[in-house]
Amino acid sequence: MGEWLEIGSASSRAYLALPASGSGPGVLVLHAWWGLTETFTAVCDRLAGEGFVALAPSLYPDNATTDSIPEAEQLVKRLSDQSEQVEATLLAVVDWLGDLPAVRGDGLGVIGFSLGSSWAVHLSAARADDIAAVVLVYGAGEADFSKARAAYLGHFAENDDYEPLEYVRQMQEQIRAAGRELTLHTYPGTSHWFAESNRADVYDAEATDLLWERTLAFLTEKLG
Repeated sequence: MGEWLEIGSASSRAYLALPASGSGPGVLVLHAWWGLTETFTAVCDRLAGEGFVALAPSLYPDNATTDSIPEAEQLVKRLSDQSEQVEATLLAVVDWLGDLPAVRGDGLGVIGFSLGSSWAVHLSAARADDIAAVVLVYGAGEADFSKARAAYLGHFAENDDYEPLEYVRQMQEQIRAAGRELTLHTYPGTSHWFAESNRADVYDAEATDLLWERTLAFLTEKLG
């Protein structure tokens, strides 16, 4: 359904999926620390099937991917030294998606998975005029939420060693103190990556179906 593009620089890949109608609200998909794998291009395809224009950029400058936790940990460590390059790429991606003729509406949505959630939060403040809706999937982040204009929806695992609920609550307090709309859901019995079907050890189909139901309703309401 989608196609591969180069946005921001010759080495930065992105995956674009368009709805059958040819146009719709724009949604940016930010992957977990595995990189831009089929799991996240499939998210774009699913969103396109629901009428959205979905774009997923690689957060790794070398477009690396892995299914190994130790390798993913190393990729994230390297990423900490490349944050300025990543931010520049994401800002270019936001501009590109917002200017795409197929995108309609007054604002974009962002869905971040784990690692991608922190960048989704960052973009909501850095590009407040562009980002209208943010969906966080077992990931939180920090930003000056007083600058943001987005509404937030969060999906979190009950048992999560990677994203403790205390950190999520801190973010919750900051968002609400800034007067922004926020809805958080915790899924009983789940663990980190529960919405990724290729992680057979933690995947929870029932929780994932509910996550998608809530996400699509939220994006439809906020983006039109």
